[in-house]
Amino acid sequence: MMIRLLWLCSGLSIISGQQDPEFLARELEEAEITDYNLLDNVARRVPRQSRVLQRLETKPRMSDFSVRATVISRYAFTTVSCTLVNSGSEAREGVFEMQIPVTAFISNFSMVIGDRVYHGEVIGKDRTQGDVGRRNRYSRPTEEGENGVETFRASGMIPRKAEAIFLLHYEELLQRRLGKYQYTVSIRPQQLVGKLRVEVNILENSGINSLEVLPFRNSRSKGNRESAGDTSPPPSTVVGQTKTLAKVTFSPSVVQQTQIARNGILGDFVVRYDVNRELSVGDVQVLNGYFVHYFAPKDLPPLPKNVAFVLDSSASMVGTKLRQTKDALFTILQDLRPEDHFNIIGFSNRIKVWQQDQLVPVTPNNIRDAKIYIHNMSPTGGTNINGALQISTRILNDYIAQNDIEARSVSLIIFLTDGRPTVGETDSAKIISNTKEAIRNRFCLFTIGIGNDVDYQLLERLALENCGMTWRIREDEDAAAQLKGFYDEIGTPLLSDIRVDYPPDSVDQVTRNLFPNYFNGSEIVIAGKLFNQTTNKLHVEVTASNSDKYVLLKTDVAIDVPTKNHIGRTSSLEDPTGGQNYVERTWSYLAIKELLTSWVKSDNREEKESLREKAKNLALTYNFVTPFTTLKMKELALQAELPKEVYVGPSAGGVGEIIQGLQGHWAPAGSLLERPKKQRINVTKTSADGDPHFVVDFPLSQLTVCFNIDGEPGDILRLVSDHKNSGVTVNGQLIGAPAPRHGHKKHRTYFRSITILSNQPERSYLEVTPTKVILDDGKRLILPCDRSATVAGKNLEVSIFALSNVTVVLRGTVGFVILIHHYKNPAPYQKDHLGFYISNSQGLSEDSHGLIGQFLHRDVQLIQESQEPTCHAASGNQNEGTNLNPGMALKLKGRFVPVVWKQRKIYNGEQEVDCWFAKNNAEKLIDGHYKDYLASHPFDTGTSFSVDNRL
Repeated sequence: MMIRLLWLCSGLSIISGQQDPEFLARELEEAEITDYNLLDNVARRVPRQSRVLQRLETKPRMSDFSVRATVISRYAFTTVSCTLVNSGSEAREGVFEMQIPVTAFISNFSMVIGDRVYHGEVIGKDRTQGDVGRRNRYSRPTEEGENGVETFRASGMIPRKAEAIFLLHYEELLQRRLGKYQYTVSIRPQQLVGKLRVEVNILENSGINSLEVLPFRNSRSKGNRESAGDTSPPPSTVVGQTKTLAKVTFSPSVVQQTQIARNGILGDFVVRYDVNRELSVGDVQVLNGYFVHYFAPKDLPPLPKNVAFVLDSSASMVGTKLRQTKDALFTILQDLRPEDHFNIIGFSNRIKVWQQDQLVPVTPNNIRDAKIYIHNMSPTGGTNINGALQISTRILNDYIAQNDIEARSVSLIIFLTDGRPTVGETDSAKIISNTKEAIRNRFCLFTIGIGNDVDYQLLERLALENCGMTWRIREDEDAAAQLKGFYDEIGTPLLSDIRVDYPPDSVDQVTRNLFPNYFNGSEIVIAGKLFNQTTNKLHVEVTASNSDKYVLLKTDVAIDVPTKNHIGRTSSLEDPTGGQNYVERTWSYLAIKELLTSWVKSDNREEKESLREKAKNLALTYNFVTPFTTLKMKELALQAELPKEVYVGPSAGGVGEIIQGLQGHWAPAGSLLERPKKQRINVTKTSADGDPHFVVDFPLSQLTVCFNIDGEPGDILRLVSDHKNSGVTVNGQLIGAPAPRHGHKKHRTYFRSITILSNQPERSYLEVTPTKVILDDGKRLILPCDRSATVAGKNLEVSIFALSNVTVVLRGTVGFVILIHHYKNPAPYQKDHLGFYISNSQGLSEDSHGLIGQFLHRDVQLIQESQEPTCHAASGNQNEGTNLNPGMALKLKGRFVPVVWKQRKIYNGEQEVDCWFAKNNAEKLIDGHYKDYLASHPFDTGTSFSVDNRL
């Protein structure tokens, strides 16, 4: 009763505005009240004439805002979860908005509104998007480009007394600027949130050598420059760090939120770090057929610069813009080095050159005179962009030709304007063509747009066509700080004409490998595919120019060392990718970005269409929202232990899939989930489990046969292959672990994933790991394995019994069971893994094949070539068995297979089965050799080159 009275008083005080919000928040927190519905119960007793009360009833309340980010070798996966509660007496619209980096790709979006689940499917923009209804309107992100962010917005009508959960995933490759990687997440709930949490995990095998959390900032305009005020992290920030791992959490209470902003946080949470690096070929990481190469040398002498500063002095620059531009140029001139050369060109409707037709060296007198010239610049007239670019490129070209310094220095133009072309040539396409023709790849053009009236597309295209970058400064931002930050990034060139080469017979689809310049504090990133995986090393060569020297770096990178190239294998943090290939995601990200850039640069209609199609198809493959793809919302029909138990996500995978529920609450790294009571399941003995151990039951002869397959980590074994007939294929991928002490094996292998594919009557698939189930039966769905759920589709039914097993029924005639093996305190040789069991094979044809499938409609005979065995005893050797029955053999397809008697544990070790064991990777028992059953990838159905043909 006292608590309700406190809520009553506090509620009335908030509504009438008579109490300080921070005081009330602290008062409520000390009372340990977390049920915010009480406030609404109080509010309804207040007269409805109160306008504030009406707003409180109308607007759904945000009860939870959670962000989890995992950065793996600079590649960031971000999951945002937001819960809105409608405590009102009628349905209200809930709106979810999130600012995301303009460089990021959205990879998934889902909504749970009341008891209905909606999932965003990535489709090409040329397809017709149906009306998904008012209840799940989705506003696709638009590239505003302001401050490097775009706004994602989604809304839905929330029923009375219900809640809506929004779940957004996006991915980005962090760029190194001024020697730091910066991860930024926008937190703008615009209200106090009962549960607010941000968690950033960073994994860098090179080692983390610096880490800092910046103070909250309300815009991204500050770039990498420090603010002059408080430099301490936001309240409640906790940082934990080891040599290669870092974990940053931010979980402010309601009181701490009011200390940051009285009416809810409105700003960016920023984590900045760098990694260890050496002057060498760089860091190359390889994982499952893909590689990514990070090149960022240090301790090199800077190259001389030849720079032309081209400044807009038209009438629109009057006031703050021109004053701040002058202030920034004064500072930049002081940072020029004695070996640099420069000139200043001002332009309006006329072009004014400070030093006619030449670049001058950096001397105290020249710097003084340049400052005087800049100080005397006054805004007047129109904007002759084409004329300014033509004159500045001519001056720079003449200087390069006369001094023969192209290989010994870096030449560039820094072009700043606040408007659009109004004088001279005004056609953007012609300006771009003229500039490209004048520069002819001899140097780079860097463009800066200041204010809100700038033709940003023109500046972006000018920079893209001429190996430069573009920068946008908003009207209300500190232009001087922005300009200085921009110059700091390009002010120290260390290398020019960089080329990175790999053996052409070892790599394929390599992203851009030629770079005109490398600036200090930045990084060059290249990725590609490996198609020659028989070798254990990758040869890398880097050539570049440095001052008057030619640089050649060579090395061989080992590609078979898991401790070096596989993130998470040797760390205490659980694998954040859920087994997905983060290197492959990095490659796809870079490849799409380069296709988009080429599309922007191209003027050929056929070429543009080809680039658009390639970019769209690659984006669809990896489930990315790009300018050529979009999200189409679909409602999912689920039979489950309702939506809070279900996570809907993309089939392409990603770190976002590791969350344990739609409400965004994650188990801490290393935490253990309690195993529920085992479920009784009906399966046959026919199975593949453990190391892996195979068991095949032959009911006609009442014989059970068993064998082992000693594969290699990463191998994908085709277990059932009946694609041509029933349309069913089952593949299992192996994961490695060290062998137990005193064992005869080099290593142990287990199934890390089981993939079940079906193409009849329609294509569908199911991928199971120890942590999740990915289902695509026309609608993509991801279910965590620690929650029980059932999903019934058109062609298959999937049931999960939490942390125990997954049962799969295809068209009612084919049934499989996947056992989930979790270890609470695993030994080094133990890995969470899966077991595969067949419960119903009636729907598989007599022509089915695979390591297990080839025996389903066969029978064997036991041949006794010597005396009858006198006893059946258990073998102590689980790998080869003890031959207590010499001369025993199986007759199968005319082949005679020597076997020994043993006992084997199945069904999670709870039952034992007597079986006849075939040695040597089932030699003579299976058709051909076990390597004939290796699939190229988990979704390989063998249709391009079937197992049967090989055998």
